[in-house]
Amino acid sequence: QVSLVESGGGLVQAGGSLRLSCAASGRTFSSYAMGWFRQAPGKERDFVAAISWSGGDTYYTDSVKGRFTISRDNAKNTVFLQMNSLKPGDTAVYYCAASDGAVGITRWKYPYWGQGTQVTVSS
Repeated sequence: QVSLVESGGGLVQAGGSLRLSCAASGRTFSSYAMGWFRQAPGKERDFVAAISWSGGDTYYTDSVKGRFTISRDNAKNTVFLQMNSLKPGDTAVYYCAASDGAVGITRWKYPYWGQGTQVTVSS
């Protein structure tokens, strides 16, 4: 079992940056694959990025490649999402998720979820 708390969301102008953090409880954080997903109003919750337990493998949805970077600090039980060159289309609630299985890009692989943090990008 792991509990997740996101932070770092907010309002930013297009072209700006934000860094999301996800703090996890539990002593086995380093064994979990971690993912970030986002959900815009009226839309499905979509995959954004994922990272393996070691940090050695990362995955991104095409629309954020080159702009977003996922990373983790296992000593601090935290995963990050650095978001640069933000666009209005990135506006959504961003969720952190954990999987005790292999890293994946579908939400069904992640049984543990945070409450989400709002990211709003103005044009």
